[in-house]
Amino acid sequence: IVWQTTAHPDYIFHNGRHVRPCYFEFSHVNKRWEGKTIVDLFTQEFRGRPNDYSVSAVKCGRIQVDGENIPVSYKVKRCQKISHFVHRQECPVMAWDVPILQNEPDVLTVCKPASVPVRLCGQYRNNTVLGILQAEHGLAPLYPIHRLDRLVSVLLIVAKNPAKADIFRQHIEAGLVQKQYVAKVIGVFPECEQVVDANVDYNAREGRSTAEKGKVACTKFTRISTNGIHSIVLCEPTTGRTHQIRVHLQCTGHPIANDMLYLSFSIDPMCSHCPNLAPNGYNEEGLWLHCVRYSGPGWVYECPYPDWA
Repeated sequence: IVWQTTAHPDYIFHNGRHVRPCYFEFSHVNKRWEGKTIVDLFTQEFRGRPNDYSVSAVKCGRIQVDGENIPVSYKVKRCQKISHFVHRQECPVMAWDVPILQNEPDVLTVCKPASVPVRLCGQYRNNTVLGILQAEHGLAPLYPIHRLDRLVSVLLIVAKNPAKADIFRQHIEAGLVQKQYVAKVIGVFPECEQVVDANVDYNAREGRSTAEKGKVACTKFTRISTNGIHSIVLCEPTTGRTHQIRVHLQCTGHPIANDMLYLSFSIDPMCSHCPNLAPNGYNEEGLWLHCVRYSGPGWVYECPYPDWA
């Protein structure tokens, strides 16, 4: 896939932010396809769709060569443009805005809502922070400087040019950036500072991490407040492993109160008491973990606490 185009996204707000289904044009140019029939090419190279689909798509003009309809027996020639028009539907996200916190000449900071990925990935294109900023504020191109969990609401720093992005990345790689999160956890978190120094291993197939082996990870936790049922905890990771804070809070015995992924070791569905700990409002509110502050050499960016904190 060399390039991809789309019309201006049409957002629909109904039980979430949806992107109105539309057609995308995928254009393919590959010299090694020369001599193959158009149907064989798509059947062999793009195995996600059956042969019958390729035949039907050619017949109805969904697959074209150099902007023209062709027969199913057509053999591809060198340097031709092959276009595939695909009807796409994006996954919905929560119907929250992406508020701009600071808009500087080289840097933009926003509050990324939970459930919204930062950039194009999988089934998300326009329902991403970058897609929303471009569609609603005309801000592009933008250069995110870090990878973030889709389910977490965070302070997001975005560079406006590659040079500024490189500076931030150098600070991150050198370990010069400090991060602060707040989390809402189950139970009364200890009043004294807690430090969890446990390796974190991320299993991409299962989509979760464990604190048994893997990469070195350390997080410092400080209780901010408690109501006897839940606690608000300040989380300061000194490393940046996938799901590190979520796993380390689980290690303390006080997992994030609506984190089903890391509550399910601690909840026994046959117990008459444990089901009462099941999270409420997960789909509506997002994960109760929120980044509030980033700081590095000569710079600090902050955002407000979420309502639940």
